[in-house]
Amino acid sequence: MSGGGNDFVLFDNRKKVLPADYSALAKKVCHRKFSIGADGLLVLEDEPTADFRMVYFNADGSRAEMCGNGARCIARFAHILKATPSKMKFQTDAGLITGEVSENSVKVNLGTPKDMRLDFSIKLEEQKELNISSINTGVPHTVVLVTDIEKITVPELGKKIRYLKEFSPAGTNVNFVQHVDETHLIVRTYERGVENETLACGTGVTASAIICGVKKLVTSPVDCLTHGGETLRVYFHIEEAGQRRAVTDVFLEGPATVSFHGEVEI
Repeated sequence: MSGGGNDFVLFDNRKKVLPADYSALAKKVCHRKFSIGADGLLVLEDEPTADFRMVYFNADGSRAEMCGNGARCIARFAHILKATPSKMKFQTDAGLITGEVSENSVKVNLGTPKDMRLDFSIKLEEQKELNISSINTGVPHTVVLVTDIEKITVPELGKKIRYLKEFSPAGTNVNFVQHVDETHLIVRTYERGVENETLACGTGVTASAIICGVKKLVTSPVDCLTHGGETLRVYFHIEEAGQRRAVTDVFLEGPATVSFHGEVEI
């Protein structure tokens, strides 16, 4: 399936037919040269406290707490399987989230972001300093505002930031963001676990929109144009009381489509 250009291999494991080692399975089926190829693996499991549980592994075999576009894809997948109605609740490693499937899009609530930090400097190997912000929208993200996003070598610069000691040991996803107007951004993302630029990143555009919202550059909803050419829409509400800010009602909306159905030897 594709969620705005982020692609995934999905399995229904409610009957527990898959091997227990999801990490090895992810590395096998996500390899673009020797198997199906994808940014990550999504597994749908039974969950007594919700409609189902979403388990997500990156292409490198690392487990991640959340994937925004993955959440939208697995919501569509569950609805296709008739495992849920169009409105659903499902558990993730980042907590319970809600989803709503419509004909042309899927909208998910990504919960409450945390660990927001605005406008701090980092130093790269060549002694160049960058001003960045960071936030956790289910997984950690940094946001770098740029004036011309096409001039950014995302794989190279993203990798340098991803592995900086400031973000160790887990590392960070890295978003380069060009402000267009008060409701539009252009976002390109280097994804931790994929270890490259992806065509889209749901939690990444969400992080970018929220940071820009807090900095009063945009207002909700924000349409984010991704590297794959798709647009993802981010909704949020910001409450300010003095120096304190609370970000609530965070939703991510966009396309989630089936690329193909098939069988694979595992």
